[in-house]
Amino acid sequence: MTDDPSRSPRANMVAALNVPQNARRGFGFGLVATLALFVFFVLLPGTFRSPVLYVALGFVLATSLGAFATVILTLISAYRLSRES
Repeated sequence: MTDDPSRSPRANMVAALNVPQNARRGFGFGLVATLALFVFFVLLPGTFRSPVLYVALGFVLATSLGAFATVILTLISAYRLSRES
């Protein structure tokens, strides 16, 4: 863990838990999963409803999956960090 006295304790914790990297991975997963579900359930079978509704639902799904995956990855980082000390 990098303890930089010029940064706040909160910033040190965020850096120690790899939150930015976990957020990139988590939201990347959310986007890929949403695109896969969109193709599998909307594009392949075809639909007669407005695609705007599906895009709005896709946005909600991507952000919620991304946030959930980020939390899970950060919890894993916290567990690993606690096992080191």
